[in-house]
Amino acid sequence: MADVVNLNRWRKAKVRDEKSKQAEVNRAAFGRTKAEKQAARQQEERRQAELDGHKLDD
Repeated sequence: MADVVNLNRWRKAKVRDEKSKQAEVNRAAFGRTKAEKQAARQQEERRQAELDGHKLDD
């Protein structure tokens, strides 16, 4: 005879596993290192400073 399985516990474990797999995919797709984030922020600041330098004064 088969083992008795609590279906709610099995269902919740399955959902946890699926979320874990999706989180791993997201980390690979969207995760950036601290250095990459800092470089992007510095690039945006330089771009904004250059743009502000081209503004005309009234």
